[in-house]
Amino acid sequence: MAAKGSISVNTENIFPIIKKFLYSDHDIFLRELVANAVDATQKLQKLASMGEFDGELGDLTIQVDVDKEAKTISITDRGIGMSEDEVEKYINQVAFSGATEFVEKFKDVDTSTIIGKFGLGFYSAFMVSDHVEVITKSFKDAPSVKWTCDGSTTYEITDADKADRGTTIVLHVNEDSEEFVDEHRLRTILNRYSKFMPIAIQVGVDKRTEKEGEGDDAKDVEIVEPHIINQKEPLWTKDPKTLTDEDYINFYKELYPMSEEPLFWIHLNVDYPFELTGILYFPKVKEDITPHKDKIQLYSRQVFITDNVEEIMPEFLRLMHGVIDSPDIPLNVSRSYLQSDANVKKISSYVTRKVADRLSSLFKNERESYETKWESIGLFVKYGMMTDDKFFDKAKKFGLFENIDGKKFTLEEYKEHIASNQIDKDGKHVFLYATDQGTQDTYIQAAKKKGYDILKMDTMIDSHFVSNTEHKFENITMKRIDSDTVNNLIETDEKNESVLTEDETKKLVEIFKRALNDDKLEPKVEAMTADELPVMITKPEFMRRMEEMSAMQGGMGGMFGGFPGADTVTINGNSELVGRILKEEDTAAQDKLVKHAYDLAKLSQGNLKGADLTAFINRSLEII
Repeated sequence: MAAKGSISVNTENIFPIIKKFLYSDHDIFLRELVANAVDATQKLQKLASMGEFDGELGDLTIQVDVDKEAKTISITDRGIGMSEDEVEKYINQVAFSGATEFVEKFKDVDTSTIIGKFGLGFYSAFMVSDHVEVITKSFKDAPSVKWTCDGSTTYEITDADKADRGTTIVLHVNEDSEEFVDEHRLRTILNRYSKFMPIAIQVGVDKRTEKEGEGDDAKDVEIVEPHIINQKEPLWTKDPKTLTDEDYINFYKELYPMSEEPLFWIHLNVDYPFELTGILYFPKVKEDITPHKDKIQLYSRQVFITDNVEEIMPEFLRLMHGVIDSPDIPLNVSRSYLQSDANVKKISSYVTRKVADRLSSLFKNERESYETKWESIGLFVKYGMMTDDKFFDKAKKFGLFENIDGKKFTLEEYKEHIASNQIDKDGKHVFLYATDQGTQDTYIQAAKKKGYDILKMDTMIDSHFVSNTEHKFENITMKRIDSDTVNNLIETDEKNESVLTEDETKKLVEIFKRALNDDKLEPKVEAMTADELPVMITKPEFMRRMEEMSAMQGGMGGMFGGFPGADTVTINGNSELVGRILKEEDTAAQDKLVKHAYDLAKLSQGNLKGADLTAFINRSLEII
């Protein structure tokens, strides 16, 4: 028996397009052919479970073999195989998927383990091959056949001498693709794409030497074992009730060998209105809030699809690590790129909700543990609250504010905590915060003397979170501790009495302007307590935020530093030193005291450096 014919395609040009441009990565060919082999094997298992096949299943391991000399790669399965008619139907009619017909035929039976969706997968073989052979024998009583094609639209079918059911595909690799005629290379590819496929996949063997016998009779014996690429039942396919913490941690280590242990995880499992399983891990996040493109892996029926999940996962969830497996995420014909549709949005919403529910449960039931992990969780939660409104609605109940003493509060708890002392004349709760406790200590101590509580906002995300908090929460004002003098941080109708007359106040301003000789500075006098610094340098909250915003948008933050009033110089009219400055009649001595007071203010912020610091030290020695 022999037959020749032309492959049924819509246009004469489709085949070279399939051959050269169907897939972005040529190594995909191996995933597709092995996926087809898994598909054929699972079909046989399904038929056996339904009583449609009563033979012995036997060993169903898929074999991937390399012959360097012949420059061939062979993929062999013991699945359902094909008759000549089926070869004609499934191989020659491009874009007609055997799996699609199979599912239709058994539509009332659970066919959820069928991978195949696209009839084009087989043709990826021609990206790396001069010609391809398919030797196959149906599980039914039919002769074996051999199909051969050289990459054109013509093929040949002949008799084959194959005793066992199943299919062997032989790729005669072309010169440009000889890198693939290497067992190690194929193992690497399959380890990426097929590591969790549900049928065992063997690529060569592993050899090791063991001692056999004892004493002088001991001898080296070579042990040869099949090299199986995959885990047939990865963790996410198992019932969470049967799994331990150790199981989850070990699986995480397998996925990310160089990473620290995760904080905790979520096991996803839903079958309506879409099918999705998976495990998402919360890694230990500190300063790096860059959403990774390769930390969440997407699978379809345990076949690796991509690690670029931008369309599925909201930006903040891409800080997580793990696996998502869903046959309901629409892919393009090459299974390489996601396509947007309603299911993708539903899946995104579902994952967001499950993450929020998990965090909420941890907060309610294990608050102490939750708080100890807040350093990492906090970045994640804040990022989510800023970028996802649905997550925000849930997270406002378990998002925490931490003060500089290390105590943590929910929003409502913190509002109650500061209600007696930090509500301004407009009825707003004033959240004071520090971004650098070291350089802002002078301001912190002044605020503490007044009984104020100060939040710690020292991560890279907090400058964004501050504005977001004001925007999304009602009746809250956020003020950095050094944005104003302590008396003005919380605006009330109470004012300190000044010991200076109006004329003395004007005179003091003129003295400071002359001594500092800086047109950008506009000193002002304010009545503070006598034990506070004689001079305070502050930057108004709105100005500092403008600087930060500008810097983020294009590195132009420094432009605001040139504006008059960018920094506010406030003279403590009730300070003893300021009183001395006012009474000093020697202009040179007066200027020296002014500069010293001003330098003390800069020193308190950690901003006194270089020549100014040297001058301050020398001046201090003179005064001493």
